Amino acid sequence: MAEPRVFTSAEELKTAVGEELGVSDWHEIDQRRIDLFAEATGDHQWIHVDPERAAQGPFGSTIAHGYLTLSLLPLLVPQTLRVDGARMGVNYGAEKVRFPSPVPVGSRVRARVTLDAATEKAGGTQVAATVVVEREGAEKPACIAQTLTVYYW
Repeated sequence: MAEPRVFTSAEELKTAVGEELGVSDWHEIDQRRIDLFAEATGDHQWIHVDPERAAQGPFGSTIAHGYLTLSLLPLLVPQTLRVDGARMGVNYGAEKVRFPSPVPVGSRVRARVTLDAATEKAGGTQVAATVVVEREGAEKPACIAQTLTVYYW
């Protein structure tokens, strides 16, 4: 299992700006996860939930929703980055989210995280990190996003 890089202060975060923090473990994307995401979001497009029709489609199988891939960040990022000693951390949003390549069912994905910035904001420390979700064996990443999290000490 991936071991996260642990930070205990805003100063430690600021010192690590520009560094790759780590890579998460691989996680398989199975049809059950895709179907559950479709149920949760109401997005039942055939490319995601109809294996027979999708087999004849452009990817040869169903593919994960782009937003499903993005929604895996709370699973993947803590395997690379952990902040201890903060009272709480809150998701502040994401910048420039892109989905350069699909995630076919049965694929394995992982996240590679780089710390972009750590700045004071609203009584806390805002951390910007670039998260690249890689698909095993793929030339292009499945998702690239800059996440924003504010930690309150």
